[in-house]
Amino acid sequence: MSNELIINSAQDGERIALLQDKRLIEYHFDRNDTNYSVGDIFLGTVKKVMPGLNAAFIDIGYQKDAFLHYGDLGENFLSLNKWVKGVQSQKITVGPLKTFQFEEPLDKVGKIDNVLKKGQQLLVQIVKEPISTKGPRLSTDISMAGRYLVLVPFSNTISVSKKIVSRTERDRLKRLIASIKPDNFGVIIRTVAEGREVAELDKDMQSMTANWEQLFQTLRTAKERDKVLGELGRTSSMLRDMLNESFDAITVDSAPMYEEMRAYLEKIAPDKLGLLKHYTGKVKMFEQFNIEKQLKTLFGKTVTVPGGGYLVIEHTEALHVIDVNSGNKSNQESDQEANALHVNLSAAREVARQLRLRDMGALLSSISLI
Repeated sequence: MSNELIINSAQDGERIALLQDKRLIEYHFDRNDTNYSVGDIFLGTVKKVMPGLNAAFIDIGYQKDAFLHYGDLGENFLSLNKWVKGVQSQKITVGPLKTFQFEEPLDKVGKIDNVLKKGQQLLVQIVKEPISTKGPRLSTDISMAGRYLVLVPFSNTISVSKKIVSRTERDRLKRLIASIKPDNFGVIIRTVAEGREVAELDKDMQSMTANWEQLFQTLRTAKERDKVLGELGRTSSMLRDMLNESFDAITVDSAPMYEEMRAYLEKIAPDKLGLLKHYTGKVKMFEQFNIEKQLKTLFGKTVTVPGGGYLVIEHTEALHVIDVNSGNKSNQESDQEANALHVNLSAAREVARQLRLRDMGALLSSISLI
């Protein structure tokens, strides 16, 4: 199974396509004019507390106030809030948390109006970009993602991706991380860390602790609405999160983007530099890789299923519904049950692909199978 990342630079941003065996499975558009990306950390101000929603609306400078639910505060919120106040009042003068005293964990079933007040400033991280008329979705459960690790302040827990199944490897990684992680920081060990040596993991750890130090220095003089720490661009973050042994090629058609990605690969995975290619063909790159044709047929209301049948995808304000239809395939099988099984098995693969392409996973409410 081959995986290719195709990046087309346009005037207003980058079009990013992930192909699996030449079929489009992910598509993103990274705009140049946005200042609000998933992972960005802002100093926000509480504009309105909504007890009925158990949530609050936070001003981070976007045209619509961002949304913060009580469940997204995280159990370390009180410690984070104490630290932010200490940094801004200059009572805390160093970034490391070695001597910081934690507060009690936040009650998981508490009320938002017992924690937040109008006008209060707090450190927030974007977990979902603004969509249509809605502002960004926020969390105060701050984390910093690296290639192999995720750094979680105000915690001492070390957890390992469930996709690493070997108990021996899980124990090995936990021992390594326990020996190099800074005090009062938790760590999530990502799947791609499997088999990595301590030098690689430590390099990743040092990069994330440097980001925390940058956040600390910026926060000392930050004003409301300021971005305290920016996440990588979507292209670089996709490389960081998805690059593994199954990748065959990374192709870009912009010389500046090629150089930027080359520099980033040299930093995180120099052994992968050979995968990066600069496309200079006369035919537009998305046409050359048959992506334009796939885009035209994949995002409509009706989607053809390979092998017969089709999906009808209905979008409403409250939910998305996917209906599977056999189409002409119903005339090709003599047994109704065999026909239904064949169509549904084919449809299941295409449904999974559509959920990923349209980023519908969190919104899915119903799938109707025949």
